[in-house]
Amino acid sequence: MNPFTVLILLPVVSGIVLFFIPEKIKKLKGFLTILVSLVTLVLVIQSLSAENGVIRLSITGTVPGLIPDLSLIKEYLVFNLDPLVKLVLVFTAIFALLISLYSVSYLSRLVGARYFYEYYLITLGSSFGALLSDHMLVFLFFWGVLGLTLYKLIRGYDDESSSAAKKTLILIGASDSLMILGAALIWLHTGTFSMSEISLPTNTVTANVAFICMLIGSFTKAGAFPFHSWIPDYVKKAPASSSAYLPASLDKLLGIYFLTRICVNLFVLNQWLVLTILIIGVTTIIAAVMMALIQHNYKKLLGYHAVSQVGYMVVGIGLGSPIGIAGGLFHMINHALYKSGLFLSAGSLEKQTGEEDLAELGGLSRNMPVTFISALVFALAISGIPPLNGFASKWMIYQAIIDFGHGMGIANRLWIVWLALAVFGSALTLASFIKFISGAFLGRINERLKEVREVNFLMWLPMVILAIICVGFGVVATSVVLPELLMPITGDFEFIGIWNSSMVSILILVSIVLGFILYLAGDIKKFRTDDSFVGGEKMLQETAHYSVLDFYKTISDFKFISFFFKRAEKKWFDIYDLSKGLVLNINGQLSKAHDGVLTTYTAWILMGLIILLILLM
Repeated sequence: MNPFTVLILLPVVSGIVLFFIPEKIKKLKGFLTILVSLVTLVLVIQSLSAENGVIRLSITGTVPGLIPDLSLIKEYLVFNLDPLVKLVLVFTAIFALLISLYSVSYLSRLVGARYFYEYYLITLGSSFGALLSDHMLVFLFFWGVLGLTLYKLIRGYDDESSSAAKKTLILIGASDSLMILGAALIWLHTGTFSMSEISLPTNTVTANVAFICMLIGSFTKAGAFPFHSWIPDYVKKAPASSSAYLPASLDKLLGIYFLTRICVNLFVLNQWLVLTILIIGVTTIIAAVMMALIQHNYKKLLGYHAVSQVGYMVVGIGLGSPIGIAGGLFHMINHALYKSGLFLSAGSLEKQTGEEDLAELGGLSRNMPVTFISALVFALAISGIPPLNGFASKWMIYQAIIDFGHGMGIANRLWIVWLALAVFGSALTLASFIKFISGAFLGRINERLKEVREVNFLMWLPMVILAIICVGFGVVATSVVLPELLMPITGDFEFIGIWNSSMVSILILVSIVLGFILYLAGDIKKFRTDDSFVGGEKMLQETAHYSVLDFYKTISDFKFISFFFKRAEKKWFDIYDLSKGLVLNINGQLSKAHDGVLTTYTAWILMGLIILLILLM
């Protein structure tokens, strides 16, 4: 059997088999999931040595009564293996293994997490299927399965979680329907469903409509504005394992993978589509990070950041240059690394404290040191602090924007706008993660949480591995990551500025060591303590506590910003709620026509027949 077929079928069949194992022995299911994930990672690593190109399966024979000639289906079973597919395959398998390790302990006593491992493995196999498929209809089949498993991996244990699951299914399902329409329009233009053979210029109305349909599908999966609203609701109610597995990693990998496919391979973009993509990218960055700033629920805070970071990927790929595409893909990988780690950290906090509000936490750095250090690395990485991986990919995107400004199109002339908003978004990201780290781990510990302890080995090991990769990818970005992982996809490119990630890392390490030496060389024992006074009254140090959350309340008090915050709370920018309201309103108006009067029904029938005749003519 073809190794790529095994890569798809092994997780899917294993997931189906797990349905027959009782939930009472959930840990057995967990360890079997780890085993399957490990085997798929080995298979993926072995596939890296395979030659790039289209792989067609050789199928002969018959299935009596069903398929007279099996060779008829071989045109659908076509795999496309190129450097981009290999890159995403590897990280899909890595995340599947790490999150399955975490889940064994995290889900052990979680009420309502039935059939998690079954849908987990089906998701993994379907992800491999979507990545490898060259036939667009087969790709859409696996893409649709992923929408169903996404729905099943959120626990419907109350009205809010059920509502979040339904919202996710409807938005993903609607975007999938548009992708089917886009595929039909592509076939109308090209006469083929083979994605490796399509390069459609966007110089006609139908070609533009086809591109927009596909763009909506990738944006909804990845979580770009305005199709993002399912992600904050999903991560608030879903188990941390589901959040880390799908919105944080696999959905980002698949959504941005497909965005790259349609922008680089399937379509040749005109300048207006490029402008549209860049506007959506910077809007996603700023709008989502502003919403993250005011969140007290740390899971929703992370959810909005899972949206905001997509904006950088969209901008990088929308620029269309080798360095921009490489920066967008690098940021896709980096985001999956630190965002998965952040959701795992959030799951550890939730499991040990039972709290989801930052106002109820604080001072847990001593009680949960591994989780704290890992979360700190992830927070610094997502904020773009050198020498971590988040800085490397953001710096590449900034470089690409500056280089993009040398062009003559309308989008090129606005390069300073794209650059300013991208940098501003990074500053706001740092501000919001100061809130997260300070609110959860620093300050005075809540009295009720003094007995909280670190999570067990199976839960903190994946976080530590992800944190190490975040540091490593930043340190060796220019010497290993770019030439070995990204340049095979985009081709060689040069930087405008001077940057060597290894040298920067050494200089930062030297500065830290020198600072520590100077600190020790000083006379640190000579200091005095004194009482604090507020309003002339002595304040007891043991009761003094300043919540970092209070500082962020002032942000929402600005008139200009509060205008948008209040509208956002009323779901003005939620395409799901807007669409639902429109549909219900139309339904209400049509319901008034059902008044029980025969002449009214007759008039509706005649009107329908007239419209049908006009369409047929």
